[in-house]
Amino acid sequence: MEAAQRIVAPGPVGARAKAVSHNLAGQRLGRKGRDTRDRIIAAAHEILSEQPGTALTLSEVARRASLRMGSLYLYFADMTELVLAMLEPVMATAEDAYVGLARDRWSDNELGARTYDFVCAYHGFWVQHSNLLHLRNSMSDRNDDRMMIHRIRAAQPVMRLMVEQMDGDLSNPEAPAVSMATALMTGLERVATVTTDANIPAVVRGPVWERREPLLRAEARLLELGIRDYRLLATKG
Repeated sequence: MEAAQRIVAPGPVGARAKAVSHNLAGQRLGRKGRDTRDRIIAAAHEILSEQPGTALTLSEVARRASLRMGSLYLYFADMTELVLAMLEPVMATAEDAYVGLARDRWSDNELGARTYDFVCAYHGFWVQHSNLLHLRNSMSDRNDDRMMIHRIRAAQPVMRLMVEQMDGDLSNPEAPAVSMATALMTGLERVATVTTDANIPAVVRGPVWERREPLLRAEARLLELGIRDYRLLATKG
């Protein structure tokens, strides 16, 4: 998440991109072509929805979609392109799911409740799409540049809004509020990844893993304190 500290203009993540009009051979997609592309994406989602550990491979996707590999490669050059296509409609819902909750300024009196609502909404988004988001992050951790970019761009709208909630300076990437937003966003994502990881409870047992709410409240409290602290600093000039 370190690279996310440079908060730049929004990328395509979180916004609906133009519909794909051609396949990779440059052929215009008609109804049959669009249906085939959708079938590939649906097959990939089906595999991901199965038991944890089920391998998502292009060959298995092609088999489930009743396609030859050569036909699949007309639509997706590699696994990264396919996963990005799966992510696109999911991230298009981020605004309504959680990002929009931070667009209005949170009053000091309601700050605790609003940060908790936001953290719960973000976590709920992860619960709903955890298999796909974990896959994105694992590919990013394996130095897939396109997945790293996607992950960072998905975080940046929230970070910008955090800086605004802190009355920070968005024009200065080295401003303290930007660093704080980076740290808070890193923690927010980490709590979501840990609490939606199906493997952790089997390895680490204890009350903290049996109930998610205390972790969500702790994360919300950190967000609240960060915003309060930097608002106070802003008033002191």
